Amino acid sequence: MATYSEDDLLPLSALQHFAYCPRQFALIHLEQTWAENLFTAEGQLLHQRVNDGTTETRGDLHIARSLRLVSQQLGLTGIADLVEFHRIEKGGAKLPGRSGRWRPFPVEYKRGRSKTDDWDRLQLCAQAICMEEMLGVEVPEGAIFYGKPRRREAVQFDLSLRNKTRTLAKQMHELWETRRTPPPDPGPKCDRCSLHDRCLPATASASDYLHRMLDL
Repeated sequence: MATYSEDDLLPLSALQHFAYCPRQFALIHLEQTWAENLFTAEGQLLHQRVNDGTTETRGDLHIARSLRLVSQQLGLTGIADLVEFHRIEKGGAKLPGRSGRWRPFPVEYKRGRSKTDDWDRLQLCAQAICMEEMLGVEVPEGAIFYGKPRRREAVQFDLSLRNKTRTLAKQMHELWETRRTPPPDPGPKCDRCSLHDRCLPATASASDYLHRMLDL
């Protein structure tokens, strides 16, 4: 299986942007465009509350926050909001300064509600793949904590979700290599996008127009 070098790693959080909209990914990560709205501000506040870098142990549960992740296979690196390590009898990973074996259980924090699409689940699955690669253990499940209902949603990392995650990571790298921003693809999700006014989904951007003209 092909791997990416350290210089080729992309932000793990970018996978959610790409899954939501490849144009949004390109505007943020290629063109360095960003804009705040109510949704992004609430999301950042929620992450600030959990990403304090602390750890704690409660019996057979060890909790790590702001855990650095990397996958050379996916070509991604980033920070996990929170990872629970559950002590198990067999398998699992060894943790520095702690006896026994521990199974990772990633928990991602999101401001809104559960979504029909897999955007959030794909990001969490990528975290699991990172941990499997780093620790050499199986990570079969995790959870997403949604801020609106204030409860967790369990996520199973089945083969279908894993394959979709790997495919999207590959497609994201391919788009990154082109250094081109895709044209708008208008839809209902555009109204909630913080980049709506800069993306102008109802029109094609000048740079896209020039690219098409030059390719003729």
